[in-house]
Amino acid sequence: MSDLPESADPVETEAPTDAAAAASGRKRPKPGERRVQILQTLAAMLEQPGADRITTAALAAKLQVSEAALYRHFASKAQMFEGLIEFIESSIFSLINQIAEREPDGRLQAQRITQVLLQFGEKNPGMTRVMVGDALVFEHERLTARMNQFFDRVEAQLRQSLRLDAQAEGSATPTVDANGRASALTAFIVGRLQRYARSGFRRVPTEQLDVALALLA
Repeated sequence: MSDLPESADPVETEAPTDAAAAASGRKRPKPGERRVQILQTLAAMLEQPGADRITTAALAAKLQVSEAALYRHFASKAQMFEGLIEFIESSIFSLINQIAEREPDGRLQAQRITQVLLQFGEKNPGMTRVMVGDALVFEHERLTARMNQFFDRVEAQLRQSLRLDAQAEGSATPTVDANGRASALTAFIVGRLQRYARSGFRRVPTEQLDVALALLA
C-alpha cells in the first residue's frame, strides 16, 4: 500500500549472512523491513476480488517465503491484522488531531474529519475492508471489537466538534443536537466505506461528498 512505509528489499525465509547477501547481490534487510513488507502484501491481497479469507499459506506464497518466516515477525495472523489496524488508527487520529487544533469552527471540523476518513478509505481499499469488518469475519473477535472502538472514537470526536457548532448557533440543547448529528455522520461514513468495499471498489466513498455533507453537517 502507498501509505505504509516502502520496503524495497524482498522478504526472505532466512536472514542472509553478509557473505550470502554479497553473493546474491542483495542488501541485508534493515530492521523492520520484512515486517513492513508482510503488512504491505497483506493489504494488497485484501484489494483483490474474492479475497474473502486470506490464509497465512497464501500470504507466504505471495511473498515467496515459508509460513515459518511469517511467524518470526508476527506471533499470529491476528497480530498481522492488528498491525494494519494500528496503521489505520495512527494515520486517522493524527489527522483528526491536526484538524481539531487548526480549525476553530466545529462544523468545518466535522466536515473535514468525514472527508479525511473517506479519502483514506478510497486511497487504501484493502484497509477499507479491515475498517468495515469484511476482512475480519473469520478472524479473532478482538479485531472486530477494536475496529468498533475506532469508530466509537471517531463519533466521540465528531460529537465534540458538533457540540461547538451547536453552541455557536445558540442551540438550547447543544449536547442532544451534537449526539444526533454525530451518530448520523458516523453511520454515513461507515455506510460509504461499506458500499465502496462491497461494490468491488467501484463506488468511491467521496462520491458527491459536498452535497452529502451540506445535508448532514
